[in-house]
Amino acid sequence: MKGAVTIAGSLAQKPMQGGHTWVLLQYLLGFRRLGWNVLFLDELAPEMCIDDRGKPCQPEKSLNLKVFRSVMEHFGFQDDCCLIYNGGEKYFGRSQAQIIQQVSESAFVLNVMGYLDNENILDKASRLVFLDIDPGFGQMWAELGLGNVFAGHDDYVTIGERIGTKGCRIPTCGLKWITTPQPVVLEHWPARIGQFTQPISSIVSWRGAYGPLTFRNRSYGLRVHEFRKFLDLPGRTGQPFQLALHIHPDDSADLQALKRHGWNILDPVQVAGDPYSYRIFIQNSAAEFMIAKNIYVESRSGWFSDRSICYLASGKPVLAQDTSLNGLLPVGEGLLLFENLEEAVEGVEALRMDYVRHARAARAVAEECFDSDKVLDRLLKKLGVV
Repeated sequence: MKGAVTIAGSLAQKPMQGGHTWVLLQYLLGFRRLGWNVLFLDELAPEMCIDDRGKPCQPEKSLNLKVFRSVMEHFGFQDDCCLIYNGGEKYFGRSQAQIIQQVSESAFVLNVMGYLDNENILDKASRLVFLDIDPGFGQMWAELGLGNVFAGHDDYVTIGERIGTKGCRIPTCGLKWITTPQPVVLEHWPARIGQFTQPISSIVSWRGAYGPLTFRNRSYGLRVHEFRKFLDLPGRTGQPFQLALHIHPDDSADLQALKRHGWNILDPVQVAGDPYSYRIFIQNSAAEFMIAKNIYVESRSGWFSDRSICYLASGKPVLAQDTSLNGLLPVGEGLLLFENLEEAVEGVEALRMDYVRHARAARAVAEECFDSDKVLDRLLKKLGVV
């Protein structure tokens, strides 16, 4: 055992989002594979507690706790986790004393998006590392005086791999950013090379939790603002496309437009609401059509989707909207980039012409660039952790 590490993130707050659960699991499972003693901490506020029908309830009867416990047990973390309720009113899992002991012994606390804000615990950390998985928003908020999610941390890690380089429009906020791709634990994502007759798919939120921003006289929008540019893709290619799409009823006009243009729309809770169905959905696809949030594209962030990494690992080629990825990732086989509708159409045709080659190359890209053993080992070295 190399030592202890604590990871903090919001699994219970998003109990029916299989993809978000996997974001956290890749780090938990990945660090454990490298020989670390891993503790996972989550927090839950009373107003977020819901039962199976979506009604407010006490934490003991909540869907949040049910899902948290189920996932932790399934992946072998049932004795190495805690869901902290209402700032410490209740602890489900490790006790407060046990948490404080392991946090104090940890080489660092990896705080995903600064989610953990319990000062009684954070004060015991010898090193607090902010992990930015939504690059652009936090940095621009800080520069605009709208809030500083980075405060109190010692190190700053981001998956926006262009931050701090010429051409990237995301401000550094005077911080020294460590860049990293996201990891995938390959043993949990075996290749399932199929046929191009399967649909090209994705699992997305139409808008997400944050609103658009204006920064330095430039507007930065959401996924909706990019996706509308590609509505004609099914008709232009004759290929089946399906989306597990979280979309608000207020966006009914967009939903109807997607359907009119041939997109098969599925309920993400039904087909990808837990980490197991999420994996099955991806592995039953031919490829992914990845549309990025407008802020990732316009800022030239170098962002790449955690979901797309799972497609690649599964032997599913990814047709990805370019966020300034050239030079960061190997493109052309298994991973194809596009900037406009015509290039997206060309990408679909390229996959159709030699699908098996691209499928095998997709897995190779995952093994070369996103294997958790390699990614996390490099991250530890960048952090100076032996």
